[in-house]
Amino acid sequence: MPQTLSYLRETASQTAGPYVHIGLAPGAAGFEIYRQELGRDIAGASAKGERIRVEGLVIDGSGSPVKDVLLEVWQANSEGHFAHPEGGGPVETGFRGWGRVITDFETGQWGFDTVKPGRVRGRNGALQAPHLSFWLVARGINIGLCTRMYFEDEAEANTMDPVLNLIEWETRRDTLVASRTDRDGTPVYRFDIQLQGDAETVFFDV
Repeated sequence: MPQTLSYLRETASQTAGPYVHIGLAPGAAGFEIYRQELGRDIAGASAKGERIRVEGLVIDGSGSPVKDVLLEVWQANSEGHFAHPEGGGPVETGFRGWGRVITDFETGQWGFDTVKPGRVRGRNGALQAPHLSFWLVARGINIGLCTRMYFEDEAEANTMDPVLNLIEWETRRDTLVASRTDRDGTPVYRFDIQLQGDAETVFFDV
């Protein structure tokens, strides 16, 4: 039986910056070192469904945009299937259902193009509303934050979503719902992520 060495201590935690972008999203940071950068193409050219744009800011407790955030996103395809052997069904050729973006160093704005996901089945077969899952990390964040983005034009599905219904207060649920506008015929969903304050986005312990 191995002995525990009492003089060994846990490594101190540290935040992800300031070079996280060079390592994880070098092309977006201005370093074109890969033939094809991982995480840029979420849906692929052959994905079915409605093409959409998702944009937003990550906002700190003082109301200022955070300009060095890395975000990863996971989603199902338009039929509610994930790009995984146990993802519920087949997906289109080239559909990854995963992407990685960083915020603009000047404005803090982030955004990406994809297809609107379909409803997926969760635990016990319960249907979940269409949503995107986010993970974000930046300087000052020791452990990556997980959240979800729902769509305001899926109000009926949202009222039946088992995850949204775990959140007691409606005003807190609203922090997970993106607003929709249209730009040149393309739906654009706005999703600002608030790290602290009265309107703090709901984050999940996963």
